[in-house]
Amino acid sequence: MTFLHGMNIPNFTKKRNMIKFTALCLLFVVLNLLRVKAEQLYVNPQAGKDTNSGLKAQPLKTLAEAARRVNQNKAQEETTIILSEGVHLLTQTVLFNNDKYSLNNRLIIRAEGMPDDTGWTPRKMPVVITVVPLEPGVGGEEAKGIQPEVSHVTIEGLRFTGSPDYTYLDENNLRRSYPIWRDGKKLDDLLVTQCLFAGNVDVLPLHVGVIANGYGLVIDHCVFFNCKIPVVFWKNDGKTGGRGAMRYSLVYGGYFCGVWTTQGTNGDEFDFHHNIIANTSTIWIREKGSTRRYKASNCIFVNYDKLAGYGSGPLSGNDATSTDFLEMKNIQITGTVTIEKDQSKRNYLQLAEGSIGSGLKAGLFKKSNIFQPPKAGNDQFE
Repeated sequence: MTFLHGMNIPNFTKKRNMIKFTALCLLFVVLNLLRVKAEQLYVNPQAGKDTNSGLKAQPLKTLAEAARRVNQNKAQEETTIILSEGVHLLTQTVLFNNDKYSLNNRLIIRAEGMPDDTGWTPRKMPVVITVVPLEPGVGGEEAKGIQPEVSHVTIEGLRFTGSPDYTYLDENNLRRSYPIWRDGKKLDDLLVTQCLFAGNVDVLPLHVGVIANGYGLVIDHCVFFNCKIPVVFWKNDGKTGGRGAMRYSLVYGGYFCGVWTTQGTNGDEFDFHHNIIANTSTIWIREKGSTRRYKASNCIFVNYDKLAGYGSGPLSGNDATSTDFLEMKNIQITGTVTIEKDQSKRNYLQLAEGSIGSGLKAGLFKKSNIFQPPKAGNDQFE
């Protein structure tokens, strides 16, 4: 007790609390500095200039310039590229090749406003149009839009259109538009979420919305409207990688198929659930010769010509094949899927009120389904 003689206990406690408070403030400052350190670039095609800093107040004009800067920055940090509403015209393939990212420090290409945000409307989605000069490819010519040749990438909240060019070259060659393309067979972890892909077979053909080699391609809460092929889960190097998935997505008017998988897509490591595929030629296309087996659960497949077929390239047909490769659980095959065509509605080009399938929550919205009131009746998913 001698030690405490003459000591002012309240002042001691006050000083100790001040020290703790100061330490917490310093920790808060450090954490915020770490957050600021992450690379962030804004792109605004109307107000931006490619000579700007890329800050929100001084945005860049093009996604291509953002990619150039990202590829030069070797700092081990997350990168977020934020696209404003408006039309983003890609006149060259936007290639990302700075392979520095990890599961926790990703490359994120996203809209400034997301579908679940308060006040969001479809016209706030950045519109990405690919008018890249065509290059020779197998079976014709190809135009590639965004090409992430790195692992650990997220693309979210964007609207992609088809190409204004013609598809047909001659009976042996086609022109194809690929808004999102990944070539590397060793790459992993590409998440495409809350994106809208909208084409038209006659005037804005969209050959494949997303086509990716490698592993871990995940299509989540996306809408594919009148695309020839929504997504191709392509090839890999035959080793191991992340799980592929297609979930909570709506495919309407696929004039070739609803999904395409290959021998490289391991059915045991592929999740397919809570999807709606309607008014589509063939539901599921596999690479010719594929022996993989797959599972589909809690989905709606309606108004299609064939459930399954083989494909072997851009000029291949889709003749019906056996469906014994596909284990289906809780699949609805009757009813009518109706799409909202009123551009003033938040659910434009998604399920219309009264359509079957609202209980699946397939479409752009993740947080709720308040824009799709449940249909009275016996929809088995509601």
